[in-house]
Amino acid sequence: MSEMVKYFWTAASNDGTRIGLTSEGQDELGTIKFAKLPDVGDQVTKGDNLLSVEADKAVSDIQSPVTGTVTAVNPALTDDFAALNGSDTQAAWFVDVQED
Repeated sequence: MSEMVKYFWTAASNDGTRIGLTSEGQDELGTIKFAKLPDVGDQVTKGDNLLSVEADKAVSDIQSPVTGTVTAVNPALTDDFAALNGSDTQAAWFVDVQED
């Protein structure tokens, strides 16, 4: 795994594993302006590209920490990405993945 791992958190969710952005990740990337997220039902593989974020300081591809099926995408990210730029890291989640 790359050094980017420290910028993302995982937590157990109802549907498996929730993947989000840490405050360190927010600091390192700067204000996130866009995120290309997978869709519900997409298959993801540990170590493969899960999503991409475009921010003030960098464009980063994020590797999936788990293998499985995307069961949820943060609805707060539909219209804007403010949830990824706030101080509430629990709100700064990308997707839930049900592990295979």
